[in-house]
Amino acid sequence: MLPSSLQRLKENISGIVLGKEDSLTLLLVGFIAEGHVLIEDVPGVGKTLIAKALAASLNADFHRIQCTPDLTPTDVTGFYVFDRQSNSFSFRAGPVVTNILLVDEINRTVPRTQSSLLEAMEERQITIDGQTTRLPHPFFVVATQNPIEHDGTFPLPEAQLDRFMLKISMGYPNAEDEENLLLTHGKENPLLKLQAVGGEKDVKEWQELSRNVFVHQSIRSYIIELVRATRTHSAVAFGASPRASLALVRAARALALLRGRKYVIPDDIKYLAGYVLNHRLLLKREDRLRGVKAGQVLEELLAIIPVPVEKDGD
Repeated sequence: MLPSSLQRLKENISGIVLGKEDSLTLLLVGFIAEGHVLIEDVPGVGKTLIAKALAASLNADFHRIQCTPDLTPTDVTGFYVFDRQSNSFSFRAGPVVTNILLVDEINRTVPRTQSSLLEAMEERQITIDGQTTRLPHPFFVVATQNPIEHDGTFPLPEAQLDRFMLKISMGYPNAEDEENLLLTHGKENPLLKLQAVGGEKDVKEWQELSRNVFVHQSIRSYIIELVRATRTHSAVAFGASPRASLALVRAARALALLRGRKYVIPDDIKYLAGYVLNHRLLLKREDRLRGVKAGQVLEELLAIIPVPVEKDGD
């Protein structure tokens, strides 16, 4: 059964971000599973809004970085400054020291600055001038990128993409949701009236519940077989790493919790596979030129790999 506090969170955000139930579920999967989410979509579909609504609903510290080509690593992490009065250095924290960090248009900043997020995303800490600072809990990165503009952008390297548990898209609303959007957002910013319905204690409870969701051995074998198959497919130069296997099982646990179950089923894996694995597959150049997409490869693998079935006594 879905925890009542988690249900309140979903309802609170859904009242602001209209018609995006799937996107909200996937965002919460990444959040509860202690991962990070990359949202790739056109401008104006609610990417920033959904991150802000999550932070406001949890009364969490929220910072936003607008990426530009001249953004430097210290603009992200912070830096030490010399205080003449005390004759010592003091640390001025950058926006990364927060609970929920929105990195807007991440592909507009140079790879050197993009890489300043690697340690924070993986180890929940930053190191500056040999001094390590732990980041607060929770720490969740939501990054956005625009797929329709290429001038002045710097594609994320594979190592950076691999740090994102999920890559999702918001999509356009349908006509009914867009009309409701005009009614609710046309007068004032609804975020101003959004009330917090949870806090750090609730987040720790959800994450602990997610860790304890049961994953049967047959499900684990299914995940391993699927991930390993990406490494041997004829169109794939580099398949998904063991980090992808871990991300998929952690995401599946969080999804099961959000769907009110204490156990993972094969449909959880099939639903999440594209969001977790597609951005981790590097296709061969000749196949990319022929128009082959990572999603096509994964659909092919999901169609041929046997799905676990429940047996008597399981």
